Amino acid sequence: MAEAMPTRNAMPPRDEMLAAFTGRDGSYDGLFVAAVRTTGIFCRCSCPARKPEPRNVEFFATAGTALAAGYRPCLRCKPLDPGGAAPAWLTTLLAGLERDPRRRWTDADLVAAGLRPEAVRRWFRRRFGMTFHAYARARRLAAVVGDLQQGAPVTDAAFDHGYESLSGFSAAIRNLVGTSPGAAAGSTLLAVAPVETPLGVMMLGAAGGKLALAEFADPERLEAQLRQVCRRLDATLVPGREPPIDCAAGQIDEYFAGARRGFDLPLFPAGTDLQRKVWETLLQIPHGETWTYGRVAAAIGRPRAARPVGRAVGANPIAIVIPCHRVVGSGGALTGYGGGLWRKQRLLDLERE
Repeated sequence: MAEAMPTRNAMPPRDEMLAAFTGRDGSYDGLFVAAVRTTGIFCRCSCPARKPEPRNVEFFATAGTALAAGYRPCLRCKPLDPGGAAPAWLTTLLAGLERDPRRRWTDADLVAAGLRPEAVRRWFRRRFGMTFHAYARARRLAAVVGDLQQGAPVTDAAFDHGYESLSGFSAAIRNLVGTSPGAAAGSTLLAVAPVETPLGVMMLGAAGGKLALAEFADPERLEAQLRQVCRRLDATLVPGREPPIDCAAGQIDEYFAGARRGFDLPLFPAGTDLQRKVWETLLQIPHGETWTYGRVAAAIGRPRAARPVGRAVGANPIAIVIPCHRVVGSGGALTGYGGGLWRKQRLLDLERE
């Protein structure tokens, strides 16, 4: 029998929402919106604008209910946009990067495409922590290493990808994977690519032909997970869309469309023995049901280890596919979730329906 489910679109207590809104806590984005009576505007919880007097703030479960109450969306935090989605003006460039990852881009190319280089640079820094040109260079080098791993001669790989000298090519490879071009064929790469979902952008990562990462693109959480996965796998992070990523993206789309209840993907979850044991147990929780942390602890034979189990659940690097969102507190309480409690609520609602 399923554990008690949280109420659909249930909001936290007002004091909690007010503290989150005042502190610009992005983990609450999507769980509610805050409307300001004096301006007639509603915002995400993380909106950077100056906060109003508490007495002038009211909260709504959805943007739709705020609109129905006569409020208009904030132009700074754009509460009607999916969290982290790429702007429409950038979609052509992103498609071009995936279509031809070996291309060398210049600012003149961006201007010719009707883009402002400084705007592109800011967006890539915010999303990936690097400039557009650094991202494109890493994407190009990842393609080179892929060729080396497939057995291409070093000389061919260098000149096929536009390097004018072997010394320049060797320096680039060393900067990327910390080894010589010849040895790079045996290195582990964690290829990552962003995908859009109804709950915002997710970063998917693949290594060794398996899915190793699925994390929502909230900067602090994502950066920590990337560091952890790379450390566990002794891997180098590179941009790239490998077959496991495309397969996972397709199945995640089906999941959100209500056409998939389970995933059929090769997984490479990087963690300790306890963590992997917990994650394997999470895969046993049926779609549409929830378990408590205590029940998960009992299932792995450690009934007194609810807290370590809770930490392992929170460290899950492959969200949704390994369904850590199906673990709740005693009595069905909606407890912590790395992607934000609002996403946990939406995932549970989706599976219940």
